[in-house]
Amino acid sequence: MQVIRRYMHNGLRNFNYLIGCEETRQAIALDPLDGEQMVALAEEQGYQIKLIINTHEHHDHIGGNPAVQAATGAPVWAHKNAMGKIPNQAHGLVAGDVVELGTIRLKVLFTPGHTAVHLCLLADASETDSVPLLFSGDTLFNACAGNCRNGGNVDDMYETFVSQLQPLPDETLLYPGHDYMQNNLNFARTREPGNSMVGYWLDQIQANEPDEMPVMTLGQEREYNPFLRLHSDEVRQNLKQEFPDLGEGDRDVFRALRSLRDQW
Repeated sequence: MQVIRRYMHNGLRNFNYLIGCEETRQAIALDPLDGEQMVALAEEQGYQIKLIINTHEHHDHIGGNPAVQAATGAPVWAHKNAMGKIPNQAHGLVAGDVVELGTIRLKVLFTPGHTAVHLCLLADASETDSVPLLFSGDTLFNACAGNCRNGGNVDDMYETFVSQLQPLPDETLLYPGHDYMQNNLNFARTREPGNSMVGYWLDQIQANEPDEMPVMTLGQEREYNPFLRLHSDEVRQNLKQEFPDLGEGDRDVFRALRSLRDQW
C-alpha cells in the first residue's frame, strides 16, 4: 500500500490523500478538495482511482468529489449517517466495516466529535507489513484535537479519543486532514510550557514547508499533544488558572482544553 499525501496550499491547509494498491494500481481518493489535481496525481503515479472516501461532510473534504467522479466514475463512500449530507454518496459505512481495494484493507472507525458522522480509517500492521496507519480526518491533528463547532460535540470527541484512539499502539502513523502543526504546538506550549518535546518539535519544523511536514506517530503525539496528555499535572494546574472550578475528571480537562483552543 502506498500513501501519497498532497498539501493543497489553501487557507485551510488541507491534506489530500491518494491511497494506492501497488499490485493492481488501483487507488482510493480520500477527502479530495481539488478533484482535478487528485486525478492528475493518480495519472502521474500510474494509478486508477476506483473509490472516493470522505471522512465527513464539510466542503473542504468533499469539494473535489464531482471532478474525480466525472473523470473516473468512482463512487463516493462515507459514513451511513452522512447520506443526504454528501451529494452522490453511493454507500454508507459503519464501524467495523473493512474497505477493500486490491491489497488495501482499511478498517472503519466511527469517530464522532468534529461532526456527528465523522469516520477515520485504520490500516493495521498486518496490512502494511510495517506499522499501523491512521487517516484521522479532522478528529486528531498533530498536537491537537479537531474543533466541534460545526455540527460536532465535544463530549462525543472525548469519547472518540478514549474509545477509538487511546487503544491504538504508539507506532501508529498519523495522517490528518490538515497541517496545523506549528500553530497547535504553539498552543501546546501555553498549556505545558515545561514540556521539552513541544519546543523540540517547534524547532524541528520551523523551516519546513507544509509539503515537508513529518509524518508523526501516536507515540510522539502522546509526548506533546495536550489532548492526549490529560494526565499531565502541568496541563491541569495551568487550566485551573483559567477554570478555578475545573473538575478532576479527564473529560473536564478535555473540555477545558477544547474551549481554550477554540479561542486561540
